[in-house]
Amino acid sequence: MTTKHRITLSNEVKTLITLFNQTFKTSHQTILVCCEKEPIYRPADSEHSNHRIIFAHGFFASALHEISHWCVAGKARRLLEDFGYWYIPDGRTEAQQALFEKVEVKPQALEWIFSQSANKIFHFSADNLANGCRASNEFQQAVLNQVQHYLIHGLPKRAQRWSDTLIQHFRKGRPLTIQEFTLEN
Repeated sequence: MTTKHRITLSNEVKTLITLFNQTFKTSHQTILVCCEKEPIYRPADSEHSNHRIIFAHGFFASALHEISHWCVAGKARRLLEDFGYWYIPDGRTEAQQALFEKVEVKPQALEWIFSQSANKIFHFSADNLANGCRASNEFQQAVLNQVQHYLIHGLPKRAQRWSDTLIQHFRKGRPLTIQEFTLEN
């Protein structure tokens, strides 16, 4: 059951929702929706004709992160709630955190690319605040390596389309360069 809570969306977030929905609603029957307490992906069902990427609290970065997961998920996974992925909340063990970082490399690489495409600052996420955990140096390097790989060899099709949409709107068509992505930023 969806719990709606009152959130005033910024104009940028409203624009992001509009851009995503204009880009993917018809071609992929997928819409971007705000707001639930926790982000989640819900496939179309008897009550909803579109798949829904639901992001949390009206945060621009949350929307980009959830879109990143959607861009990584294959066709079969896009028919499963939350793409069929496991999720262990805050308080993960060191081993669980290592597994989390392994599966988050591609989504966070795309999120970084989308952040740059939208002229936003990207922040690595360890998503384990209860343990005071920050993204490890190894994880950050792996994400950077994946970004560089995508920029050299090409993004997945939906990710490229989304990045192009963001660039056109937020960067006025200025393409990304590999030099924009460094761990010093």
